Amino acid sequence: MNLSSVDLNLLVVFEALYQTRNVTVAGQRLNRAQPSVSNALARLRTLFDDPLFVRSGGSMMPTARAHQLMLQIQPVLEQIHQTLTPPTRFDPATASQRRFRLAAGDYVDITLLPSIISRLRRDAPGMDIRVSRLDRRTLAQQLERGEIDVALGGHLEVSDGMLVQPLFNESFTCIASRHHPQVAAESWGLQQYISLPHALYAPSDDGSARGIIDQRLTEMGLERRVAATFSHIIALPAVVADSDLIATLATSVAQQFADPAKIRFLPLPTELAVTEFSIDLVAGRQARRDPALAWLCDTIARLSFGEKMA
Repeated sequence: MNLSSVDLNLLVVFEALYQTRNVTVAGQRLNRAQPSVSNALARLRTLFDDPLFVRSGGSMMPTARAHQLMLQIQPVLEQIHQTLTPPTRFDPATASQRRFRLAAGDYVDITLLPSIISRLRRDAPGMDIRVSRLDRRTLAQQLERGEIDVALGGHLEVSDGMLVQPLFNESFTCIASRHHPQVAAESWGLQQYISLPHALYAPSDDGSARGIIDQRLTEMGLERRVAATFSHIIALPAVVADSDLIATLATSVAQQFADPAKIRFLPLPTELAVTEFSIDLVAGRQARRDPALAWLCDTIARLSFGEKMA
């Protein structure tokens, strides 16, 4: 196909039709009369040799070909928009009436949110923040639909084109009561690790009842007994301190909440080969064209890196 013979404005009409599912509403969005949009749709159908949108009730439903095209067309239009839009200066000190939605789990609530909120209250007092529960099962869809602006956490699965900013690396640590009768440094290893009952942090909206450690053990043909499961990570140090349970949790959380007088820190058995993992910031595609959201992402990234390097 010769690109010079294609009216690129047709792609703008296609995007509006895909998002609104209605010829009239698409025309209103584009400030074009309905016949003009209908004519553009007819040209699009000829161009792609497909109906693209089929009437169903009061809506124009996309065909399979239209869904496929949208995945390819939307990033191109966003890039053109960014290129043609003059840069806008965002002043956090004077910004007001901006509300951003962050998704985070217990780990981020404990390790990152206090410093993030403190910095935002200092530098952008007119900005409002809503922190909601991180749901890994629907994270990509929530970011795509704009239901959340930023997600923070580890092992996040996202869609192509989203902004992914590594913040810092985290590791795992084992903890046990200092009075545990079966834990001794000289005998500590994989066999003792799997022989003891475990406490596990598994948030209820995480879509899983087992952890990363269990996945690795399964690969090795081994299994541990998870005797107690908790939806809040902060519960683990207190539970372990007064029981025969051991736990594996993020080193940052263990160091902050485990009382050294009651808790013994132990290395993760080397056979498990669970190395450091990245804690990331993820934002939708709109972060590349929204100066306020871009500032927020950059502030969190710089703040997190500085806190961990200090």
